[in-house]
Amino acid sequence: MSKIELTILMPSLNESATIAKCIRKARGFLDREGIHGEVLVADNESTDGSQSIAEQSGARVIHVEQKGYGSALLGGIQAARGTFVIMGDADDSYDFANLKPFVDRLREGYDLVMGNRFRGGIAPDAMPFLHRYLGNPVLTWLGKILFHSPCGDIYCGLRGFKRESILDLDLRTTGMEFAIEMIVKAPLRGMKITEVPTMLSPDGRGRPPHLLTWRDGWRSLRFLILYSPTWLFLYPGFALMALGIVGGSVLIFAGPLKIGSVYLDIHSLLLSSLLVILGFQSISFAFISKLFAITEKLLPQSQRFTKLFRFFTLEKGLITGFIEVFFGFAGMAYAVILWGERSFGELNASQMMRVVIPAFTFLALGVQTILTSFLLSFIGLKRR
Repeated sequence: MSKIELTILMPSLNESATIAKCIRKARGFLDREGIHGEVLVADNESTDGSQSIAEQSGARVIHVEQKGYGSALLGGIQAARGTFVIMGDADDSYDFANLKPFVDRLREGYDLVMGNRFRGGIAPDAMPFLHRYLGNPVLTWLGKILFHSPCGDIYCGLRGFKRESILDLDLRTTGMEFAIEMIVKAPLRGMKITEVPTMLSPDGRGRPPHLLTWRDGWRSLRFLILYSPTWLFLYPGFALMALGIVGGSVLIFAGPLKIGSVYLDIHSLLLSSLLVILGFQSISFAFISKLFAITEKLLPQSQRFTKLFRFFTLEKGLITGFIEVFFGFAGMAYAVILWGERSFGELNASQMMRVVIPAFTFLALGVQTILTSFLLSFIGLKRR
């Protein structure tokens, strides 16, 4: 028997109203184009008889017990027999009778072929207003900015891909984030990606969709941001630290400043100290989240990050932290000496706080450096 070229994959959860129609369209496409393929339904524990309807309509059905859109799709991809897979929702919103552009691009050598509903056309009432004009454009824009995604419709559910290429991505999410994870990881792995216009029609379910606008929109936004700790934590952290260091240094060595009607003294110095500590915490969390994502295979290995992690060892981190703690205690000792010179009596608050605030800042940074070094070391432990 010749090898199956194409699997048309439909995740299903209680789609009895539309699944037969989708399967008929898909099988008709395969027969019309002479493609050796199969229609595969990944059923996610439906309770409305969708499984038997799918089998009677000519589809192969597998059962995926773990709940979630991503779980159903991953189970289907793993069970697919085709070299290529085209996935799409079984709610009759996508036209399974017109998949030729996807197949053509896959045959040309592309790893991932995305549908673009904004180029293909969106029928009236097919996409909610907030999805069309806010959610999808914002998520697509973030995908382009953070991950250099070439896609113009990041949430399109109709997409084709080489089965082995997607399995190599080792996708981990089980919910709606699965669609975003695929888009994020594919460019990072250097995969060839393109898109084709596709039409979106109103679904034929006759019931509310599984996708919830605010909940799933937030989960997708959170996923995109957390996958880019550089933008979320590292750059803001550097900005906060730089602002705090510059402002604090000026106030320590130049004394109180008056800019117009604004008077800057120890209260502003305290704020500068806070900015330095918060900035350092943000930078530390950027490295922690990046290492965690790589360790858990949510992000691919980064050669630059690996070199950096090898350089900043636990021992170097501890030495740096203890040096910072030493400067902190030295500053506190100097403050006590100044106080002793006044027979431990009344002090000049402005003068004393210029010593105490930097000392406390060094102490806080030293403790954070030590704890962060231990945590990075724990996460980075090689394990089976």
